[in-house]
Amino acid sequence: MARKPCNFPARFRPFSVATFLMFILSLNSLPQFSAGGHNYRDALRKSILFFEGQRSGRLPPDQRLRWRKDSALHDGSSAGVDLTGGYYDAGDNIKFGFPMAFTTTLLSWSIIDFGRSMGGELPHAVAAVKWATDYLLKATARDGVIYVQVGDASSDHKCWERPEDMDTPRTVYKVDRNNPGSDVAGETAAALAAASIVFRSRDPAYSRLLLDRAVKVFAFANKYRGAYTNGALNSAICHFYCDFNGYQDELLWGAAWLHKASRRREYREYIVTNEVILRAAETVNEFGWDNKHAGINILLSKEVVMGKGNDLQSFNIMADSFICSILPGISNSQVQYSPGGLMFKPGSCNMQHVTSLSFLLLAYSNYLSHAHRAVRCGATSVSPAMLKRLAKHQVDYILGDNPLGMSYMVGYGERYPQRIHHRASSLPSVDAHPARIGCYAGSRYYLSPNPNPNLLIGAVVGGPNITDHFPDSRTFFDESEPTTYTNAPLVGLLAYFSSHP
Repeated sequence: MARKPCNFPARFRPFSVATFLMFILSLNSLPQFSAGGHNYRDALRKSILFFEGQRSGRLPPDQRLRWRKDSALHDGSSAGVDLTGGYYDAGDNIKFGFPMAFTTTLLSWSIIDFGRSMGGELPHAVAAVKWATDYLLKATARDGVIYVQVGDASSDHKCWERPEDMDTPRTVYKVDRNNPGSDVAGETAAALAAASIVFRSRDPAYSRLLLDRAVKVFAFANKYRGAYTNGALNSAICHFYCDFNGYQDELLWGAAWLHKASRRREYREYIVTNEVILRAAETVNEFGWDNKHAGINILLSKEVVMGKGNDLQSFNIMADSFICSILPGISNSQVQYSPGGLMFKPGSCNMQHVTSLSFLLLAYSNYLSHAHRAVRCGATSVSPAMLKRLAKHQVDYILGDNPLGMSYMVGYGERYPQRIHHRASSLPSVDAHPARIGCYAGSRYYLSPNPNPNLLIGAVVGGPNITDHFPDSRTFFDESEPTTYTNAPLVGLLAYFSSHP
């Protein structure tokens, strides 16, 4: 199961202004679920619980998904370091640092902007961030070195085995002065900085540790520039999480989060000074583990719309362009929509685009609402309320308002995917089958037509294709595999709609 690139821009699909207005009106006519419909609070709880199913390392006593057990307890030993913990990225047993750091940044942003709407789920969301940051601190403990992957992905992807059983090489990969990785280092700095805000009042000492480490990691990323897949790591990583977009956006992204976390003038000056250089190959309507441009524009626009960032005006202009590029019916719309109204971008795991772009829609709508502003897309004025409705439509589609009447979150609703592409979920648990299941012995479970024996509650799969069709089969990993970076922004979306249905 190789990872395919997910960040190529979609083909332009034109809509008329009349179609756009009809689409917005159709959002108004969707069922309202504040009384007896979608239970956003339940979906929020499950979306956070999913991360416990992705945990690597020694599991804590309060682990709630009990069918998962300790795994990968010797990670890092071959390099003389402790790299236990962290998250498996998807349905495999590899720890990829690039998407894990992005997951951490988006989980933190979800808490920063929408934590007050999480209620009793907030401690679980904070714990999900800390499980990642504890690992990222280990991965960045040596000056001038960042450990960016644990496990030989090629070997792992040839096997279908539980993380508790895995016997494939746990090879350790790193970037350093001689083999730079400004992309993964910049994202790691962003993750640590964003998380430092989450812990600022909850654990000041831990927050300071995170921020101090973010400063060091960013300095390394900036001084030793290069993409981590351009050198020795190319063959190990590029079939899975290759940097297609370049490292420039991660430098701006890291600086933006360091500015937000530290309020140090040097990071604002860095952003303004390097803006033109680091905007190379920008695509305004992309946001994910490989491309941060839309996220940078929305994050920095908050200060502009609140009247505190005249020197950042260009980012606000680009944020508005992002909005106009993803709305159906606008002349430069660059995102396709399925007949059921789901955003669609070519590549695998489409739901990652749906949740990340919807998160930006919601975050920007909140910033605009506080500033009493709208977005102009040609002759059309797009209000914050319209952006919220579009984001909510995407969330509701995920939860079951779609042509198949299927929830794409495991364990939510009456009908949801039963055969997700996920090793631990699809194989018998250690409790049910204590004996080891070898690399190739797991194949019969992979090919079985039976539902997975273990519910990975809260997992959001890759989702249907452009025609709203979904094959509930492990062999269709583009559609049936969950990822941490799909769920991370959804946490913020569900938190908001649980309080603002």
